[in-house]
Amino acid sequence: MSTTSPRSAPAGMPRNLPAPPVIAESGDPFTSLRVIHAVACLERGTQVRLDTLVDRLNAGHLDWLFTRSVVASVLVTLQANWMTDYRNASGIVLNDGPDGATLTIEDSSRVDPWIVRQALREEAACREALAEFARRDRVAGGG
Repeated sequence: MSTTSPRSAPAGMPRNLPAPPVIAESGDPFTSLRVIHAVACLERGTQVRLDTLVDRLNAGHLDWLFTRSVVASVLVTLQANWMTDYRNASGIVLNDGPDGATLTIEDSSRVDPWIVRQALREEAACREALAEFARRDRVAGGG
């Protein structure tokens, strides 16, 4: 048995292996982190249609599929977290209008640090999920 490193791939082999598509799911930290990142980049104090945010997510993550309901569930969670932290509903405002659901992010200095904390919490949950996956020695979880 050889103790040397494996040899390099032959010339012409693809360098980047395509990733499989991912369907975004509610409650998934990988989904939440991507939605929170998109929300963090929105203009403050401006109404944004939920469909516009969904379109931006799908355009920015070509290997993912975000649905309106999944994005809305992340936004509702963000709104609940804001209300828990600040005891008001002005930071993350979700409305239904004639053109569909909209989102408005408060234009204040407290939003950026707060949304960074939300993203860091989801990032930690992603890392924990990856670590748990790495600890398993079988796909079926048999031990």
